[in-house]
Amino acid sequence: MQPFTTLTAVAAPLPEANIDTDKIIPSRFLKTIKRSGLGANLFDPLRYQDGVERPDFVLNREPYRHAGILIAHENFGCGSSREHAPWALLDFGIRCVIAPSFADIFHSNCFKNGILPIRLPREICDQLMQDATQGANSRLTIDLQRQVVVRPDGQEIGFEVDALRRHRLLEGLDDIGQTLQHGDAIDGYERERSASQSWMPAIAVS
Repeated sequence: MQPFTTLTAVAAPLPEANIDTDKIIPSRFLKTIKRSGLGANLFDPLRYQDGVERPDFVLNREPYRHAGILIAHENFGCGSSREHAPWALLDFGIRCVIAPSFADIFHSNCFKNGILPIRLPREICDQLMQDATQGANSRLTIDLQRQVVVRPDGQEIGFEVDALRRHRLLEGLDDIGQTLQHGDAIDGYERERSASQSWMPAIAVS
């Protein structure tokens, strides 16, 4: 998983609440277990009509086609627990979503896939959306080390992230990567177990 330290990117405003995972990536695109290729159908019901781009949807306009940050309203990622939703966001290029609140499972899935979900009050999200209307100048900086969002005018807005999740993002560790950090200890345990219980098969993680 790619580490998340500091991100400076175009921010796209999506002033809607209760955006569910079926809007993020509809169920008909869930036939793949690959994490690539899903970005083309991110927000498919909002981006397209009869297979043609809707010119009024934010991600179909410049410079938001290249957005790395998304700003939305409450309860982002509600609905089903599909992990394809963060996969689609990441494949499009979005590495940070800012909203007043997130659905719990989606929130957890973001951290597991290298996306930083930031909770900020509604009024702050609205201010950041206003910043985002500056078009090509709508770039925000997300500094996870210092836990601040830096607005285009230099103002810094603090945010809180669970310490373990922050560490894992900074180091680029998913669940498997975190386990492999203890590979030597696990291998040592398996060697001792194999010696004392030779009828059991050994399992190596390294």
